[in-house]
Amino acid sequence: MAATEAKGHDYHLVDPSPWPIVGAVSAFVVTVGGVLYMHSLPWGKPVVLVGFLMVLYTMFMWWRDVIREAEHEGHHTPVVQLHLRYGMMLFIASEVMFFVAWFWAFFGAALFPNVNMNHQWPPPGIEVFDPWHLPFLNTVILLASGTTVTWAHHALLHGDRKGLVQGLILTCVLGAIFTCVQAYEYSHAAFGFKDGIYASTFYMATGFHGAHVLIGTIFLLVTLGRAVAGHFKPDHHFGFEAAAWYWHFVDVVWLFLFFCIYWWGAGSATPAGH
Repeated sequence: MAATEAKGHDYHLVDPSPWPIVGAVSAFVVTVGGVLYMHSLPWGKPVVLVGFLMVLYTMFMWWRDVIREAEHEGHHTPVVQLHLRYGMMLFIASEVMFFVAWFWAFFGAALFPNVNMNHQWPPPGIEVFDPWHLPFLNTVILLASGTTVTWAHHALLHGDRKGLVQGLILTCVLGAIFTCVQAYEYSHAAFGFKDGIYASTFYMATGFHGAHVLIGTIFLLVTLGRAVAGHFKPDHHFGFEAAAWYWHFVDVVWLFLFFCIYWWGAGSATPAGH
């Protein structure tokens, strides 16, 4: 607050930072490595690995600076927090459209199966997952995690630091369990990524969601560390809110995946193992 009073306004004019250009270079290195790898050229894997490590380093340092601006330099005034919320809302909106693309691809093929699919969905030879087995278990796990993160938020608003930490721990554990269950499910799938349009749209939609669960779990782990360090206050906790919003978004996407792809998309096909 003292910094705000000294500059005479509620806005934050950020200092020059190396991380945007470092992040751009890191993404370029990952792209080059990916192209080399997909064309079976030498140095593909090492270049991808170096680029990925550069991206992780950029993320860590950039977010470290943002936390420092909020906690130690007093730059995150109520006005700045409001704008950060707008930014997070727009980011989640862009993520919604990202998943709309995969649902569009899935429904485009499911509603209008062509001659290559014998005009049926799922295509002949595809043994789908039983939606009421592992997918339903993961649905219960994610819904429970949404409850625990809401509990943590309620505890934070009421100054209950112990409840905040416990709620975040449970949410992180449930997120990790979800990832393990999905990995187990993938390892026992009766079809591979290259086995036609059903397989490719299934893995793209559920796989990207799984990646978002992993990212969200890391997000919550960082939030847990900050909660233990006492960074959050009832009236100053945007970092927690951003993580909670992202997690609820992941929950909602999974509900659509479960009902649209696992249940409706299975049609009358016999689940694998039946």
